[in-house]
Amino acid sequence: MERTGPTVRFSGLLAACTAAVLAAGGLVAAAPAAGAADVDVARNGGFESGLDGWTCTASSGAAVTTPVRGGTKALKATPAGSDNAKCSQSVTVKPNSRYTLSAWVQGSHVYLGATGTGTTDVSTWTQSSGAWKQLTTTFTTGPSTTSVSVYTHGWYGTPAHYVDDLTLVGPGGDPVVIPAVPAGLKQTATTSTSVALSWNAVSGASGYHVYRGGTKVATVTGPSATVTGLTPSTAYSFQVSATNAAGESAKSAALSVTTTAGGGGGDTKLPARALVGYLHSSFANGSGYTRMADVPDSWDVINLAFGEPTSVTSGDIRFSLCPVAECPNVESEAEFKAAIKAKQAAGKKVLISIGGQNGQVQLASTAARDAFVTSVSKIIDTYGLDGLDIDFEGHSLSLNTGDTDFRSPSSPVIVNLISAVKSLKAKYGSDFVLTMAPETFFVQLGYQFYGSGPWGGQDPRAGAYLPVIHALRDDLTLLHVQDYNSGPIMGLDNQYHTMGGADFHIAMTDMLLAGFPVAGNTSRVFPGLRPDQVAIGLPASTQAGNGHTTPAEVNKALNCLIKKTDCGSYQTHGTWSDLRGLMTWSINWDRFNNGEFSRNFDAYFGN
Repeated sequence: MERTGPTVRFSGLLAACTAAVLAAGGLVAAAPAAGAADVDVARNGGFESGLDGWTCTASSGAAVTTPVRGGTKALKATPAGSDNAKCSQSVTVKPNSRYTLSAWVQGSHVYLGATGTGTTDVSTWTQSSGAWKQLTTTFTTGPSTTSVSVYTHGWYGTPAHYVDDLTLVGPGGDPVVIPAVPAGLKQTATTSTSVALSWNAVSGASGYHVYRGGTKVATVTGPSATVTGLTPSTAYSFQVSATNAAGESAKSAALSVTTTAGGGGGDTKLPARALVGYLHSSFANGSGYTRMADVPDSWDVINLAFGEPTSVTSGDIRFSLCPVAECPNVESEAEFKAAIKAKQAAGKKVLISIGGQNGQVQLASTAARDAFVTSVSKIIDTYGLDGLDIDFEGHSLSLNTGDTDFRSPSSPVIVNLISAVKSLKAKYGSDFVLTMAPETFFVQLGYQFYGSGPWGGQDPRAGAYLPVIHALRDDLTLLHVQDYNSGPIMGLDNQYHTMGGADFHIAMTDMLLAGFPVAGNTSRVFPGLRPDQVAIGLPASTQAGNGHTTPAEVNKALNCLIKKTDCGSYQTHGTWSDLRGLMTWSINWDRFNNGEFSRNFDAYFGN
């Protein structure tokens, strides 16, 4: 969270990704004619059977009777919003074989390509085609490649385009058969409300169904899944099956798992939909100072910004109201405490937030850990607060280079922070509210990088919050990741998503709820959180941080996550009807912006 202007990260990564995309867009030279023994292995490439065999994002594709190049039908695909109208098909191929992909297209910026080749994925495109034009590219499959995905798509904001007579010519693939039953089903992590599972990959499988007590509860593409929404201290039976175009295998042998007892986490009497905001209590900036008594009733959780350390490594945290010279309208200590009690009497929660952009905290020693517990307790007791918000940023959670598994951290700053928070939780009991506000860099970036950086060197902070969140998940009331001041982040669809629109919030939040393999290692799966433990973090205005999202886009994100509508190009891994709500930086900036953020929240949820 920032006191002043926004900070921009990942500019180098963004430039690299942009260069890669531009390089991939060039035309690929046509390949020599296929051999006489080759056949067309694509299915329904003329779209004579409608969309049979094809999947189009966001319902963007349809079979039409005009215009057509051959036969009676062709594909019409229409980009809309953040969706590029991608239509794809999985095709069975032979390893170490050369294939020629071809299609006739009509329209502006139409792409044709193949992924999963096992060698170099290919694509070709035409910038503008008023008449039918043939696109052709070739590739060679890898030594173990048995299927590839062929696709077409348009470009964002362009009119509809058309595709017809798509072929993939090469050696005929083996007939698709129902995959074998998955083996090796095991639990990889268990909490009071979730179980992370993994199993052996099945050759020829395109996906897997996960069953709990005989009822299908998840569908995934890889050999791991996290089942959430479970009850503490309860035994569950899990099975998994493998699927492909030919059908579904039998279910695996059952695995019995009992959830843990839990540590008193949960909503701690929060409303079903909660609005969380930070209040600039110890400083002023361009948004102006807001007295506690003047905080509008819309806000359910009020985080006091900030408690800060006397030094980076001391662990000694201090909090005081903004000086009069900086904030002429600041209330007295007595008025501040009375206003907190009034908010609590109205059902609101008031927390002390530790850290922020300027508050570097490194609990590198047990002495610092103990000082943290003592000093934070003093702040909570002095002002009668409901709990703690962890807003560590920068180097506060630097890892040791030896840390490779988020489930068993060894870095002192991680271990001591976990210990300190558990001590505070134990001291104040089950009603203690614990929230965290990391940036995407420290959480979702762990999907790709954990303990090593994306630019060739090491950045030990990437994904550094994961061990803290995992260790405290049974004590955690809310996680509201800052979906702003961020560069592009890869989602579970292996596509980069950019802040400022619904798509970014959908992809980032879905990762928290569905869980994800850490640094691509399917044996180290970060289990998803319960929906009631998650809120989406956004800036309240354009002045509050990079990545401001308009109310219309915020509502699209909520519609997708809660109702599975308005999802655009990203398809969520569940319908998260119990998503807790929204967080913003900040209450002050929202008031400065005439309450746009809070008014939209109230209108959306009918408050």
